Amino acid sequence: MDTSTKLIVESLLFVSGEPLTPRQIHAIIPGKNIEEIKAAVVELKLEYENMNRSFVLKEVANGYQLRTRPLYKPYIANLLNATPPKLSRATLETLTIVAYKQPIIRQEVERFRGVDVGGILKTLLKRGLIRIVGRKSLPGKPIIYGTTNKFLEIFDLKDLSCLPTLKEIKELDDGEDE
Repeated sequence: MDTSTKLIVESLLFVSGEPLTPRQIHAIIPGKNIEEIKAAVVELKLEYENMNRSFVLKEVANGYQLRTRPLYKPYIANLLNATPPKLSRATLETLTIVAYKQPIIRQEVERFRGVDVGGILKTLLKRGLIRIVGRKSLPGKPIIYGTTNKFLEIFDLKDLSCLPTLKEIKELDDGEDE
């Protein structure tokens, strides 16, 4: 692979505020095929790991993104002089239900939670963590919700298959009781 392809891919990943897929990169540099772009990404990832840099190349939200290592989070937070907005327990519970049961309608979420979730769903929509994926063929045509790529990004997930299983969550819970 030629060095210029790798450097172009690196520059695109550097300036992008969101993960880029090989197809998105290919659209910007159409002279290269997808396999060349994927090879450039793999090579960059290995280089960063071998150099032990403050950042890594991660596969998240079905794309690739340069991210700082968690070790440097306190310094970056000081620089940005802000703490990320926290999600309440109720909001996290609702988001978890949507993530695991999607596509899902509001009434189904409320059945799991036992309370009204209209306001919480609006908050999650505003924050870009969930999206409307359609309407269900039921009376009233209720809205169907699912998670977004931003959700995958924030929770550092390659895709939804990377969500921990309920068994794994239970094992974590059991380990905390000891």
